Amino acid sequence: MNTAMASPVAQDKQDRLVLWLQDHHPLLIAYSGGVDSSYLLAMARRVLGDDAVAATACGGVHPADETAVAKALAGRLGVAHECFEDPILACEAFTRNGPERCYVCKQRLFARIKEIAARRGIVHIAHGATVDDRGDYRPGHRAAREAGILAPLEAVGLEKAEIRALSRAMGLETWNRPAQSCLATRIAYGIAIDEARLAQVAAAEAALARLGIQGGRVRHHGDTARIEVAPAYFGRLLADSARIGLVTELRRAGFTYVTLDLEGYLAGSMNRAFAI
Repeated sequence: MNTAMASPVAQDKQDRLVLWLQDHHPLLIAYSGGVDSSYLLAMARRVLGDDAVAATACGGVHPADETAVAKALAGRLGVAHECFEDPILACEAFTRNGPERCYVCKQRLFARIKEIAARRGIVHIAHGATVDDRGDYRPGHRAAREAGILAPLEAVGLEKAEIRALSRAMGLETWNRPAQSCLATRIAYGIAIDEARLAQVAAAEAALARLGIQGGRVRHHGDTARIEVAPAYFGRLLADSARIGLVTELRRAGFTYVTLDLEGYLAGSMNRAFAI
């Protein structure tokens, strides 16, 4: 592994992660295909070999491209990987989209993953929470703690930027992937989550991606789409050819109004109403 692109501090934290992994095997990883859980899975495979196993929830609120990345990387790493359908849209406590939405989802998710672990005789389960996640409203992490799910990246003090650098040094193609989250996070609290609204968001964000915009979000506020992208993309979006085409596609997706948030992309922007 070429660690030249990672700082000595990050390398030291990775060394501590190796020690943590050696003390927690076999290990089942709640694996999404995002940057953090992909790095954790790759390290677990390196350290634990066949004692590292992955489980991924598929369908429903989980973006299809993220699931495809998860399956592909697990295959390349040679990790035993279970994908299971997540019928979360049948849960009214989730679909009413209150402040505890993520808690409800993760509580169910970890219950399913614990079933997989029990079937395989695995005691330890981990997820990809990092130090940075402490700075946002994260009820899903409370569900993880209550379920006894471990957070080794956070435990050794790894930050997201360090994980990207270490992932790059390992040759993981996920190192520069934009941050991902489930599609339900795009829908404003209080607006019911259903397949139609999730499809609206997916179609709108696909339209952004076709313009070459990475990491964009389309927030669903009923009849209004609020676009969040890095300010560097503003010029591209506001050029007439792109702007008119994008408005047309988002109206086709079912939005009446299309807006651009002048603050740009901000992770967790829907959570401003809640104290951290």
